[in-house]
Amino acid sequence: MTLEATLEVLPEVSIPAGSQVFHQGQRCEHYFILMEGCARVFTRSAAGKEVFLYRVTPGDMCVLTTSCLFSCESFPAEAVAETDLTVRMMPKSQFDRLVNESAEFRELVFKSFGRRLANLIGTVEKLALESIEQRLAKYLLLQPVNPLAITHQDLALEIGTAREVVSRHLKRFEAEGWIQLGRGYIELRDRQALHHLI
Repeated sequence: MTLEATLEVLPEVSIPAGSQVFHQGQRCEHYFILMEGCARVFTRSAAGKEVFLYRVTPGDMCVLTTSCLFSCESFPAEAVAETDLTVRMMPKSQFDRLVNESAEFRELVFKSFGRRLANLIGTVEKLALESIEQRLAKYLLLQPVNPLAITHQDLALEIGTAREVVSRHLKRFEAEGWIQLGRGYIELRDRQALHHLI
């Protein structure tokens, strides 16, 4: 049986938007292949602070799932369905067998793993080396719409800080005339000024 045929016969699971895909400390028993939707992966501190790591969309692979399958460790983070998901589930025993027996599957897994790991390292570097002000300005500038419909809480989750910190910086940006704040939206007024922060 070809790899494509093997993947096509895997059972499909529907996960409603807002549901938890996996939680921190949970044992990893399946390789997830996302067919439809978008999942958000984040870590949570003992104090409850969330730090966004990455999103998984169709064609992507969850680096933490692969890492946990290889190491037999529990998930060090959590994932939530941002939209309704359709997922194919491969048991760990089948994943292990395919990695050993199928060069095509092994190449697919390791290429995806390497690409996603590089992105994850980039995220960690941003959290460690960039200021909140820089991360906030960069996030706002990278959005394709203006005004941007987002709450301060959601924005804080995206850049890995607290809502109060985001609100304080946004109010300063507004006082400088760089943005205009509204109820549930942010309008960019001076992109050049925000570029100077990066």
